[in-house]
Amino acid sequence: MHDDEAMEPQQSELEDLLNQAIAEGFVEVPVLPEIANKAFMLANDRESDASKMAKLIETDPSLAGHVMRIANSAAYTPMANLNSLQQAIARLGMTTISEIAISAVLNAKLFNIPGYEDYAEAVWRQALATSLWAKEIASHCNVNVEVAFLAGLIHSIGRPAVLQTLIDIAGQQTLPLDDVIVHQLEEKYWLAVSQMIVIRWRMPTLVIETIQHLETPSSDKAAGQLAAVVNMARYAAEAMLNDELADDFPHSCIEIIDFESADTEKLLTRKDQISERLIQLTA
Repeated sequence: MHDDEAMEPQQSELEDLLNQAIAEGFVEVPVLPEIANKAFMLANDRESDASKMAKLIETDPSLAGHVMRIANSAAYTPMANLNSLQQAIARLGMTTISEIAISAVLNAKLFNIPGYEDYAEAVWRQALATSLWAKEIASHCNVNVEVAFLAGLIHSIGRPAVLQTLIDIAGQQTLPLDDVIVHQLEEKYWLAVSQMIVIRWRMPTLVIETIQHLETPSSDKAAGQLAAVVNMARYAAEAMLNDELADDFPHSCIEIIDFESADTEKLLTRKDQISERLIQLTA
């Protein structure tokens, strides 16, 4: 019997159990850190101010120190010395500071995936890169920059969730885990699980709808356009992380957001800055 033939029953059983877990809502979903949700809400509240954001971040001294370190890095504030959170918010803006804070509290450590720690880190790095590219692309085509960033950041949260759930299932059913099967099932179900998680986390409606439209981006509604932005950002992030040139964005996405060749050329000039920011956010 070929190895592939031996793997089929195992894959079928794991997939059936995974489907059951998804259908019954038993997928492992970490609790959304409250501070991340509050930071996003403050950043999108026109009546909020820098003092409220500073007070929120200061409730977690470790987070406050992390935010200040990144805010003072050359990638964010060249030749500047920021001495307080309020000063950092005044210089960089509420949105950027909230993005730094959210990126810090939403990370690969939300999941405990024995044997897949390095992979979880790589998935998170790709998500961060996607969020940074999504923000740049959104600013070029006048769609919601804050939603583009957040949707890019959490669009693939289903990947570690699927891995975690498969490990749990295998442990409960005493089934062996094969890396090939695990990643095949992850690839097949990550988006459905991402969509489940953002609903359970009660993300803003437009973020939820954007992730729901990732497979069907369109120009007829805001979520469809944002989905095209995130898909372009995923492509750019993958190219950057593989040290390739992102000069061939998906044509359908370019059409949806009406991106001209000049826009693409201007966007790609931001690669070095995005790369530097990614380094700081993952340091």
